[in-house]
Amino acid sequence: MRLSQNFLIDERVAERQIGYASLSKSDVVLEIGAGNGILTRKIAKIARVIAIEIDRVLAEKLKALKNVEVINEDVMGVDLSSLHFNKIISNIPYHISSPLTFKLLEENFEIAILMYQKEFAERMVAKHGSKKYSRLSVMLYQKADCRILEYVPRTAFRPVPKVDSCIVELKPVGKRFDVDGEVFSKVVASLFSHRRKKIKNALIMDGIIDEDVAQELPFMEERVEHLSPEQIAELCKKLEEIK
Repeated sequence: MRLSQNFLIDERVAERQIGYASLSKSDVVLEIGAGNGILTRKIAKIARVIAIEIDRVLAEKLKALKNVEVINEDVMGVDLSSLHFNKIISNIPYHISSPLTFKLLEENFEIAILMYQKEFAERMVAKHGSKKYSRLSVMLYQKADCRILEYVPRTAFRPVPKVDSCIVELKPVGKRFDVDGEVFSKVVASLFSHRRKKIKNALIMDGIIDEDVAQELPFMEERVEHLSPEQIAELCKKLEEIK
């Protein structure tokens, strides 16, 4: 059974998730993967809920709840910009964690309280120098402030999954670095695809720079795990200037 089909059953965890969002009656909350409604019911007592649920049977049950608008679709196909919400609270489907997170960060909202698989969450917040520092860490840092609020044991779900989870807070920052988004994304992807190689060799291998350009760029003898996101942005900015 996929992780996305494991439902939170611990009411205390759900209550803490909602508490982290500091809800008021004026808020409109987006919930993705509403499932059996453990969060939906609690949120709806305080604020209006827009619940997205792909399962038709579960979606029909959720429609009986007051203060809840239900969208029975795959969230990846939903135009979120057409919805009007200011906060997000969700136990998201783990198998779409990465694309869904970046889809959400294209939208304008105040705060998101999201449940992720533990390993994924730790990569989200990893700093340079850490073994968990990854392309995800850098690309997320470019768009949001991110922190783990608490660890949630697998026993809080039914059926019990094989992994533990984390509640994560996301706050969009827009665009943290003043660099071309396409250049930044391409450079980050290249560096982490060849993380054991020196920066210079990785970028040359992927055709992003040549030997002449390498002479003018910083950090060429470093490896990516030693570079902070700010230093990667500095490298990209210099690359833009040269090209």
